[in-house]
Amino acid sequence: MSDLNPFHLAIPVYNLEECRSFYNSILGFEEGRSSKEWVDFNCFGHQLVIHKKPQHLFDENHANSVDGKHVPVPHFGVILKWDEFTQFEQQLKSHSIDFIIEPYLRFEGETGEQKTMFFTDPSGNALEFKTFKNTNQIFKK
Repeated sequence: MSDLNPFHLAIPVYNLEECRSFYNSILGFEEGRSSKEWVDFNCFGHQLVIHKKPQHLFDENHANSVDGKHVPVPHFGVILKWDEFTQFEQQLKSHSIDFIIEPYLRFEGETGEQKTMFFTDPSGNALEFKTFKNTNQIFKK
């Protein structure tokens, strides 16, 4: 999996400056190019772009039940290395992130053992970051 190409993801935000600060100062994503309508970020080696969109055009939120928790749909994020996840989790907690789903361990001792956490940006975009004990099991049944 080390030869993966970076993905490009563009998401809507209704307050560009508030989200710019969140992704840069809170999440620690380095800012790249920008304009009055959008900002590029380095999201763990991937290109994440926030695009300004009027707040009244945002859709209603939805969630599905997973492990008895309400997982927001849609959501996005990155699968991190185990130690990287722990460091990122501590960084988020130091900024008092309000988690939708607190960091927790799933499938302990089973195929696909992983840690995951969910939170939103200031525009309500749901983010999930996770890690697998064994990255060879990401797609294993």
